[in-house]
Amino acid sequence: MKSEVFYAKIMLFGEYSVICDSMALTIPYAHFTGELRFIDQEQYTKYELALESNKHLKDYLKYLKDLENKTGFRDKLDLERFENDINNGLYFESNIPQGYGIGSSGALVAAVYDQYVVQGHKNRKILTGMEISNLKEVFSRMESYFHGVSSGLDPLLCYIRHPLLIRNKMQIETVGIPRDKFGTNSAIFLIDSGVLGKTGPLVNLFIERCKLEDFHDQVKNVFIPANNGCIETLLKGDMEPFFSHLTELSAFQFLYLPEMIPSNMKSIWEYGLHSDDFKMKLCGSGGGGFLLGISRDFKSTHKYFQQNGLELIPVFKNSKD
Repeated sequence: MKSEVFYAKIMLFGEYSVICDSMALTIPYAHFTGELRFIDQEQYTKYELALESNKHLKDYLKYLKDLENKTGFRDKLDLERFENDINNGLYFESNIPQGYGIGSSGALVAAVYDQYVVQGHKNRKILTGMEISNLKEVFSRMESYFHGVSSGLDPLLCYIRHPLLIRNKMQIETVGIPRDKFGTNSAIFLIDSGVLGKTGPLVNLFIERCKLEDFHDQVKNVFIPANNGCIETLLKGDMEPFFSHLTELSAFQFLYLPEMIPSNMKSIWEYGLHSDDFKMKLCGSGGGGFLLGISRDFKSTHKYFQQNGLELIPVFKNSKD
């Protein structure tokens, strides 16, 4: 079987606020990858992990069959061939950590769609805005198995493998990010909290809080403007207002989304708020997994995290060192 390799994803901006129709910006991250393979005891993969993945695919197939019987798919999948391949040892070979907010389930959904779609969007390099929206809808239903509710953005990004700007629920487009205007000693990086996150309960918590008038007002008047401001200024390469919006965003998440920040990361997050070197924000739903950091002085930031026994994983680095 000829299988594509699919990258992890990073939502730079838009986690949670996108539920309330804010903008979002998401990028592929080639540091972690996944692909469909058949079990081979001679491969380096742990045989037990491959067997476990194969079992998960059987459960996922049942979900897709039930979904097809109930409502059908906009894009037809060859579930019969999928089932035959599973019975012959199909599994998902992946080094994308689960529960870390970087699209482990999104990559799997993209791989299954790519391999088994019969009538759909096979040429992902040439997609209209309407086709992107249709794909998002299909992926939303396919990924809901893993999280209860899914926007479909993660598998969409993993499938297209190009930065996506979500203007609203109906407008999604590919974009370029002006790396050369980001600063000569700047960086975007990940920090491993060492704790697994659970997407479903935290998303439900946020949705319930949005039913409270005071919280909803804060989301509408503070969270969304800060989030959208980050995206707009980043895409323009206008870095001074970008870091101003980023500070507002980081402060909002620290004050109003405390459950989403692992307890062992809160002091570091707070230090960043009062520092000119870096700011922290959520990466995905939070609660564990990776956190995202953005630095305007990577050398100083790297030194600080080393002193605290934490290793940075660069996503983008514009440092000369």
